[in-house]
Amino acid sequence: MAYDREEPNMATTTASRRQQSAFKSGTPARVHRNPFDDVLEQIDRAAAVLHPDADALEPLRHAKRQVIVYVPVMLDDGHLRVFEGYRVVYDNSRGPGKGGIRYHPGVNLDDCKALAAWMAWKCAIVDVPFGGAKGGVACDPLKLSDGELERITRRYISEIFDLIGPTVDIPAPDVGTSPKVMAWVMDTFSMKKGYVEPGVVTGKPIALGGSGGRLEATGRGLLFVTRETLKRLHRDIVDSTIAIQGFGNVGSNAARLLHGAGARVVAVSDVSGAIYDPRGLDIPRVSAYYRETGQLRGFPGTQLLDNAALLRLDVDVLLPAAMEAQLTGENASEVRARVIVEGANGPTTPDADEILARRGVLVIPDILANAGGVVVSYFEWVQDRYGYFWKEPEVNERLEEKMVLAFDAVWSTRDRFEVDARTAAYILAVDRIMEARKLRGLYA
Repeated sequence: MAYDREEPNMATTTASRRQQSAFKSGTPARVHRNPFDDVLEQIDRAAAVLHPDADALEPLRHAKRQVIVYVPVMLDDGHLRVFEGYRVVYDNSRGPGKGGIRYHPGVNLDDCKALAAWMAWKCAIVDVPFGGAKGGVACDPLKLSDGELERITRRYISEIFDLIGPTVDIPAPDVGTSPKVMAWVMDTFSMKKGYVEPGVVTGKPIALGGSGGRLEATGRGLLFVTRETLKRLHRDIVDSTIAIQGFGNVGSNAARLLHGAGARVVAVSDVSGAIYDPRGLDIPRVSAYYRETGQLRGFPGTQLLDNAALLRLDVDVLLPAAMEAQLTGENASEVRARVIVEGANGPTTPDADEILARRGVLVIPDILANAGGVVVSYFEWVQDRYGYFWKEPEVNERLEEKMVLAFDAVWSTRDRFEVDARTAAYILAVDRIMEARKLRGLYA
């Protein structure tokens, strides 16, 4: 099973490392689009409504810090290989940087910059005192041993050691990393500091200062947001039909929790394809089958679809929980879901947004929908700093409160400005960040 995102990601469990070479989505590779262009376009949409002073807005179009490091590692076969690593802090006006460490062959500076920006907006929307950050190493963890991954992690953290810390920039898991990797991050930082510092990273094992409820936090947040969205549409979550793209930790936990709340999850997908049953899937049995086989294909009594077909299913809610740019100008006109709740970061491109809006499809944006991970990461950081830990039911209760408040704030902004939910989320985030910048002033 894949690990959670703060930032929705993938763990290095046996099944996932053996089977998930496409990192959960199972979708065909697309021509790469610079995601930072999407970030700038979304900022402009918010600015068109807020009409801020151009000088005040300009800093939001630039990352505060971008770092490229080289990570030389001795592989198990005795050969030396140099990997490229990155760390970007996009904004820290509301607090220290916060964002995941991604291990994936496609990691690059533009992606890290875009994802760091999304984290800044996300933290502002759920009103936690963090800015946005992102980092990673361009590597394929599925082709590396645990020893090689540990050496990559420790050298990468050594290279960015002076740039991270509990009051500076706090990493977390993301695609291709896991609680085990976060334990190496914490240990490397602590050894170089000379004392134990659990607050340098979140998403850790509970034995090292992790938080109860962290593993399923993004999926649980998606449950709360889906429930609140359906309420606003005068629908009950019970028996609402839901299709979920991706069966990593985000998708699988969302499926399990939505199923438990009475929703009818009719389709889920992984790299092997999508399984579909219009009567509703027995998610506990699907999860057990997936743990045993490492894939969804072949689950008894279901129809096998390709991942493109899952996106076209006639359902109440489509929940993309895989990778970026899954809904584009090419396929948005074929979407038949009434609501899209974005479990992944950036699954819908701006041109797809326009098509979906014209067709009356309500899109609940990633920077709200999948923010449960960073909320509980914040709770973990608070608990580490205090040295006092909450019981898991308390974590889940606090998460629900944060997510419902954030949803209400975005929905109120949507109604106030008569805009789509994504633009409303950006208006709220940009306004909060600009207010913090204004109050702090310009250091010169």
